[in-house]
Amino acid sequence: MAELIVLNPSDNVAILTERAAAGSQPLGTGTPLEKPVAGGHKIARAAIAKGASVVKFGQIIGQATVDIQPGDHVHVHNCAFGEHDQDYKVGADLEAARAAIPKVEPMTFQGYRRPDGSVGTRNYVALCATVNCSATVIRRAAFEIETSGMLDAYPNVDGVVAFAHGTGCGMASEGRGFDILQRVLWGHATHPNVGAAVFVGLGCEVMQVARMKSVYGAEAPTRFHGLTIQETGGTRATIEAIKKQVAELLPEVNRVHRETVPASELKVALQCGGSDGYSGITANPALGAASDLLVGLGGTAILSETPEIYGAEQLLLRRAASPEVAEQLIECIRWWENYTAINGGSMDNNPSPGNKLGGLTTILEKSLGAAAKGGSTPLTAYYDYAEKVTEPGFVFMDTPGYDPVAATGQIAGGAQIVVFTTGRGSAFGSKPAPTIKVATNDPLFRSMPDDMDINAGDILSGGVSVEAKGREILEAILRVASGERSKSEALGLGDNEFVPWQVGAVM
Repeated sequence: MAELIVLNPSDNVAILTERAAAGSQPLGTGTPLEKPVAGGHKIARAAIAKGASVVKFGQIIGQATVDIQPGDHVHVHNCAFGEHDQDYKVGADLEAARAAIPKVEPMTFQGYRRPDGSVGTRNYVALCATVNCSATVIRRAAFEIETSGMLDAYPNVDGVVAFAHGTGCGMASEGRGFDILQRVLWGHATHPNVGAAVFVGLGCEVMQVARMKSVYGAEAPTRFHGLTIQETGGTRATIEAIKKQVAELLPEVNRVHRETVPASELKVALQCGGSDGYSGITANPALGAASDLLVGLGGTAILSETPEIYGAEQLLLRRAASPEVAEQLIECIRWWENYTAINGGSMDNNPSPGNKLGGLTTILEKSLGAAAKGGSTPLTAYYDYAEKVTEPGFVFMDTPGYDPVAATGQIAGGAQIVVFTTGRGSAFGSKPAPTIKVATNDPLFRSMPDDMDINAGDILSGGVSVEAKGREILEAILRVASGERSKSEALGLGDNEFVPWQVGAVM
């Protein structure tokens, strides 16, 4: 008989930990299964009448579309998205959240201290396209530099990365869409993991470098440079000019050295993608435990992906540190409800087909598991997409659920490390902030050994505690922050995962 997990006494479903055969009775009684059911999927613990709530994690994840009998497989064929608890009790769990901040002995890592006081975990030269028209130029220049052997003489430089994108013109010259792209570009150019940056434009685009400098100020002039294709003399001439500029910058960028810094300097982006039915049981709670430890050290854990906390936002609001933070998050949720409606979508556009194969049925269920990455400490601040993160503790940034777009915003906000949990398998990586990937289950960890850094499947298979796995994740964060390469870095991932969020009309 397949083993079952019940996550909360009030749940009317249990989760299979392994595949159950057709004709079997996972409950030991009740309706035999008509077809085989994979691990990570749900089995009804009791009868659920048509229209009644399906409950997992002690929360509503959907409504039964037909009468469900004890022992039945509960999934998309008999459970659908519906209303969830939006009776927000702001701050109700704040004292408990404050008590959940662990007392942790100080820890350190080896980082690059920048002149502005920030600390980097990597040391890149960034080439930033202000517009899609200059995307090919910076990609070609980065490729020629990386393959020329030029970097061999500079061991403290991690590489040259091209931040190319598909917008920058044909857009309004003011408003949220413009502000977002401007924040993303500036956030990457001045990121603690970037030693110097070169902005490259066409020359006539909406997103102008001069305007960006006027808004943000000429920070660290030795780290900031710019040119345009039109002024430089065309495509080939610009590629050569970029290469010449980088050659002049490399000696200065290479001068920095790692030094011992407190773990409180870390800002870690929390991500999940390719989730499955185990995500909310193993990897996400373990990352939540690591997030709590990081907060206890004085660092910052950044949760995002607003559509993927939908249905779990009430849990975050109950530990909001102030009414202002709560109101910002509630307003954000309302914005997303309207945004999806006017674009003919639904907040239940997730789970994806792969998520459903892994056992996730509705966005409510997926969100409750995803929110576990945020641990248990107070929600101290809310940030708009790509806004600079300044408050320590557990914070939330508004982003889409699409992983490259979400991580791009978090990194622009200052995250120096990304931790990414996955159950179906993800080939995601990021620059300039390296990504650490955590598998939710043993088979995935075995099948994608070149991509997965940590296995959280042994929480189920080996009896490892969530707390112990959280400590393992934190230790991996500190090692990678000190220079150890993650699996995604070894594979060279990250150049094509820079995807700024495009909001507003394309004109």
